[in-house]
Amino acid sequence: MDRQLRFGIEEEYFITDLDTRRMTDKPPKASIEACEAAMGACFAYEMFQGQIEVASPIFTCMDEAGDYLVAARKSLRRSLESYDLGLLCAGSHPLADWRVQQPTEQHHFLQLFADYQRVARRSLLCGLHVHVEIPSHLDRIQVMNEVLPWTPLLLALSSSSPFWDGADSGFMSYRQTACDEWPRMGIPEFFEDTPAYDAYVALLIRTGTITQASECWWGLRPACRYPTLELRMTDACPRLEDALCIASLFRLLVAYAIDQPRPGLAYSQTSRLILKENRWRAKRHGTQASFIVEGYDRTFSAEQWLFLAQQILGDTARKLRVENVFAQARLILRNGTSADRQRDLYQRALRSTGDVHAALAEVVDQLLLETSQEPCKSDDLQPAVCET
Repeated sequence: MDRQLRFGIEEEYFITDLDTRRMTDKPPKASIEACEAAMGACFAYEMFQGQIEVASPIFTCMDEAGDYLVAARKSLRRSLESYDLGLLCAGSHPLADWRVQQPTEQHHFLQLFADYQRVARRSLLCGLHVHVEIPSHLDRIQVMNEVLPWTPLLLALSSSSPFWDGADSGFMSYRQTACDEWPRMGIPEFFEDTPAYDAYVALLIRTGTITQASECWWGLRPACRYPTLELRMTDACPRLEDALCIASLFRLLVAYAIDQPRPGLAYSQTSRLILKENRWRAKRHGTQASFIVEGYDRTFSAEQWLFLAQQILGDTARKLRVENVFAQARLILRNGTSADRQRDLYQRALRSTGDVHAALAEVVDQLLLETSQEPCKSDDLQPAVCET
């Protein structure tokens, strides 16, 4: 296993009107041009005009990722502030109205709206996507199968979308519930290896179901343009330290899978059924869920599952020099996810004012602030130093 296992991170953001606290439906063209100029080739448009994305360069350690994303968020925020707009990073926007949002006028996005209609119109969501490179001699699907059972834990840690359409959804990740309206999202079908996966994708293309493999949007998938596995299940995280922790955990899981003599060998149809149940629990209850772990006749709390992960992945974490990632994840469990913080603030504000809109506006203010803050610098939680 290469200790410099390469990876990249994609973050999606909502552009927010600093006066109304709502997601803007049609930001000034000059504001988007300013963001694109600031980010260069790493800037990307999203489905809606009020969203943008940053697709990072390739990293070899978490320090590089942290430094880049701090600078990227700061540059985007400065680019938007002169237009009285703010940058908000979360799985859903508490004051967004999907009915008024305008599609980005690019062929790819317009085709999605034409094909998927209201499902696409309602897809007002932001995710955290992480790519990790897989050595060419390995079967990416088999590596994926080794990692898949852990993905609900990553989803729970990232949960940041409790509000939808101006109300508490009852879910910690309503984003994942909305994703289930789409075909080929959520949990991948069961594939034994890359030939089985390729045969399925080829069938979909031959029958006109899809036009290209990238239209398979599962929560974990082999990327089309890069030799990577791409994590797509996790919510966008307002606190950058949470995003970096989740990216590091995913990279660690891939590193462990790569190290196995036959990765994915134990993954079965039963494993997939348990995975589907755990994903439901994660999106509904977040880190307060109890999870099923294959081979055990009792459920695990998120903290217990993380402890099990540390027992299993500890040696690989030392090789990768990311032993601190478990302390970082425990800090999320101790302090709460973004969804926990949003819901707590909303309830306090609602008790104080009795005004739903005002309470949601306070949540938006908190998310704007957290998106702008740099990661904490506690010495025992620092990312591993890049090797020279």
